[in-house]
Amino acid sequence: MTLARMWEARAADGRGPELHAWVREVALPALRGTPGLERAEVLTAPGERVLLITWWTGEPADADVPETPADLLARPAHRWTFSRTHVE
Repeated sequence: MTLARMWEARAADGRGPELHAWVREVALPALRGTPGLERAEVLTAPGERVLLITWWTGEPADADVPETPADLLARPAHRWTFSRTHVE
């Protein structure tokens, strides 16, 4: 079974590039090498949002995105885990 875990955060006004850099420089390295991690992708969206999606073989390990510096955020980050149901 493959599961995807999504982490999404909205940056404080004008801090989108800093939040994006924090994900690349802190969050991704913290997850690398975690057993079961297949891949990770970072995306951006309008409204200074940054998404980190990780794919796992089986249940995601207890590893999670480190606590984000509060001054980078407009609101707390959201986290969801999804089950793959269909691939074409």
